[in-house]
Amino acid sequence: MLHIYCPHCNEYREEEEFRPKGEAHIARPKNPEETSDEAWGDYLFFRTNPRGLHHEQWYHGAGCRKFFNVTRDTVSYEIIETYKVGESSCRHRPE
Repeated sequence: MLHIYCPHCNEYREEEEFRPKGEAHIARPKNPEETSDEAWGDYLFFRTNPRGLHHEQWYHGAGCRKFFNVTRDTVSYEIIETYKVGESSCRHRPE
């Protein structure tokens, strides 16, 4: 069982209290009316699936009920860091 650090509660909690919510740092198109259908499709449906470091958004559903970001190694499942939404990661973020 994993113990995940919640940056809002400032403590480690069991993984059963959390839910992954997908890739983090996805920017919404700035001008939706001028965005092509292909670009909207990419924004809505396509996500990266890297081998190695990956930034994800998680939800602490059985705790503070807040979202935060996790940097996780997809090969070893090791959680490198957690940080609040709006804060910067200490690790490289692929563009």
